[in-house]
Amino acid sequence: MGTSGNNNESPNSNGSDPFQGNEEVAKEIMLVLSVTFVVAVVGNLDVLLAMCNTKKKSSRMHLFIKHLSLADLVVAFFQVLPQLCWKITYRFYGSDFLCRIVKHLQVMGMFASTYMMVMMTVDRYIAICHPLKTLQQSTRRSYIMIGSTWLGSLALSTPQYFIFSLSEIRNGTHVYDCWGHFIEPWGIRAYITWITVGIPLVAGIVLIICYSFISHSLWRNVRFKTKNRRCKNEYIGNSMVSSVITISRAKIRTVKMTFVIVLAYIVCWAPFFIVQMWSVWDKNFLWDDSENLAVTLSALLASLNSCCNPWIYMIFSGHLLQDFTHCLPFHQKIHHKDSDSSLRKATVLTKIPNRSPLCGLKKIEHASKSTPPDMGCY
Repeated sequence: MGTSGNNNESPNSNGSDPFQGNEEVAKEIMLVLSVTFVVAVVGNLDVLLAMCNTKKKSSRMHLFIKHLSLADLVVAFFQVLPQLCWKITYRFYGSDFLCRIVKHLQVMGMFASTYMMVMMTVDRYIAICHPLKTLQQSTRRSYIMIGSTWLGSLALSTPQYFIFSLSEIRNGTHVYDCWGHFIEPWGIRAYITWITVGIPLVAGIVLIICYSFISHSLWRNVRFKTKNRRCKNEYIGNSMVSSVITISRAKIRTVKMTFVIVLAYIVCWAPFFIVQMWSVWDKNFLWDDSENLAVTLSALLASLNSCCNPWIYMIFSGHLLQDFTHCLPFHQKIHHKDSDSSLRKATVLTKIPNRSPLCGLKKIEHASKSTPPDMGCY
């Protein structure tokens, strides 16, 4: 993960990796990482493909979901995949520049994924609590929010270039790894605390504030609708105002979606940051098998967040899953066969002479003359 690879994660006293002697645990970890990477990549690419091929009008929520999927792909390729490679090779075998850029993109993905979710929630707050502002350059504001998130994530993760490098694990061993260098004894504590405050803590404060206002607005909306049912006639003349004050079901659905995304983020990432803080602030923390296992499992759980988000989008959006299936080759073949068969039926029907619109006229004509109807018309 973004905070791994520091000097605290050095080999144990006998010079070996804590998991090196337990091949079964290492294989299980590699299997989980492999499945997580594949599911995250496939799921987020499915969402992007569905959005590119959807026939529905693109909304601001679609724009945020698209960029959140891109941020999750950054997490998959630069957190999950390097973590898998490190488990397989045990050491980092790339160049010093590759070491620095991978560490940079690891933290950048964490910042981008977290704050894109925050910006999505802020957008919902504006749409629910200040609906008139959504009519004033809403698309431009969304692009500014998204652009500032990417630029801010890029800037906040820049210190990674100066902290991590390809270093010799011990003088004279000629064995190198991608490690971080910190000022003892407070450097590592300052680093982990800064990451924890900068990502989950600040984001959590903003999310709590936004959802507090959103909940209050939804509660007022329920009260307004209840009162509106009781005295409906009083609001007939204020239909335009009522349409602004009441909150549509579509907006409520998007609020539910963002809340589930935030909940999934908390469940996946909270154990990781808690264990990281525990590892640097607890003086009795030792990197034995059990505690290293806790760090590894918390990192695996954090990686699962990139797998959850695409399915949350598809469940709440509804049409995204359908739009994606329309892009699949087998669905296009089935649709093509159905269209061919329907066209064939239509062609056959047009070739039947007694299906002419004149049949009805013939029936009326024969009926008026009191003669048996033309049987060819049936």
